[in-house]
Amino acid sequence: MAKPRDSSKPDGRRAGTVTLTEVAGQAGVSRSTVSLVLRGSPLVAAETRERVQAAMAALGYIYNRGAATLRAARTQTVGLLVCELNNPFYAELTAGVDDVLDTEGFVAFIANTAEQPERQDRFLQRMREHNVDGVILCPAAGTQGELLDRLDRWRLPCVQALRFVSDGDVSDQGRDYAGVDYQAGMETVTDHLVSLGHRRIAFVGGILDHSAYAARHAGFTVAMRRHGLADDLVLRCPLTRRSGAEIADDLLNRPQPPTAALCYNDVVALGLMLGLEARGLRAGRDLAVTGFDDVPEAALSRPALTTVATSARQIGQDAARLLLRRIADPQGPPERIILPSRLVVRQSCGSPPSSLHNRDFS
Repeated sequence: MAKPRDSSKPDGRRAGTVTLTEVAGQAGVSRSTVSLVLRGSPLVAAETRERVQAAMAALGYIYNRGAATLRAARTQTVGLLVCELNNPFYAELTAGVDDVLDTEGFVAFIANTAEQPERQDRFLQRMREHNVDGVILCPAAGTQGELLDRLDRWRLPCVQALRFVSDGDVSDQGRDYAGVDYQAGMETVTDHLVSLGHRRIAFVGGILDHSAYAARHAGFTVAMRRHGLADDLVLRCPLTRRSGAEIADDLLNRPQPPTAALCYNDVVALGLMLGLEARGLRAGRDLAVTGFDDVPEAALSRPALTTVATSARQIGQDAARLLLRRIADPQGPPERIILPSRLVVRQSCGSPPSSLHNRDFS
């Protein structure tokens, strides 16, 4: 009579019980990378995928897809919370998020918080009730650190995008984040205006305090002080085209009007250009105007808008990839992706004539 085949391993375990951690060790990658390979994710490089698959073959790993599905209990949905849905920048960000999620079979629930923390709280609670697998959060102004602690208690993976919540520190290194180097971008465009001969430069736009405003304002301040120029001409206004147009009077009717206006974003800058046009003036000729973000309309305005490109679509893609990695590996180390900004010089900044500093704008 034949003896029954012994299916145990030398260490007493039964065959087929190789763990993801063992596969990761064999392949020299993280456990989350192995998980992404098993799900067929395109986020993994071909060479890495082949190395993981070779390790699984060498160890005899068998993927129990049914058990994995039960264990994960995922809905393939994520929440995307933005604070200014009417801003074209956020449309680009959303498109970038969708680029990545769609290839992974995920769908995003999009919510506009309208810069209201209490509204943000309601949306997050509703998303939790719908059992989303994670959230990408552009924190509303006034968001407190307690919110992130609450998401931790809910075990709801979260990636912050564009802005981050912090308790007084300049950055929060303990959380996943995707954004851009706002301060460097604002320093660069300020330096450019100074190189054109401008000495009286206004910083225009923004009435709410958050990490993105602080970084942009800091860039303006640092650059102006580096050149020995006054940084006190700061005009705060809502981030709308109408507000940009209306603030033209405030800028130009001053005893010593600025010769250049460095706007918080393109929306305000495009509005300011309209305000100048209504007075028979032109950006780049009568007042240098710059924006920030490089939304599609910036290149199409007349004159075309000098601005700082911040790659909104790529930020969305990076934020989505970060979230998918966090969902796959909740205990992994935090990741921060800070994209460089890029100055895009067009006609709206012009070159000031020598008489501009004393020109009468009334």
